[in-house]
Amino acid sequence: MKDFEEAGYLAPTGLFIGGAKYMVVQGEAEAVIRGKKGPGGVTIKKTTQALVFGIYDEPMTGGQCNLVVERLGDYLIESDL
Repeated sequence: MKDFEEAGYLAPTGLFIGGAKYMVVQGEAEAVIRGKKGPGGVTIKKTTQALVFGIYDEPMTGGQCNLVVERLGDYLIESDL
């Protein structure tokens, strides 16, 4: 949650999800965190009441995952969820 307040907070240590370490490659304060691990990665979108996680691997691309997760997150925000 700290990285949502201060973008770049996780960059030095990385992001751990389910025992896997992801290198944080991009973030937008109060909005999204993007991480990379080999050919896959993760996109995390913050909504009003939840965090939406999208974890991908080949053949999906980071751009495809970002699009799906961020659109779902935006829909939940618009719905006050």
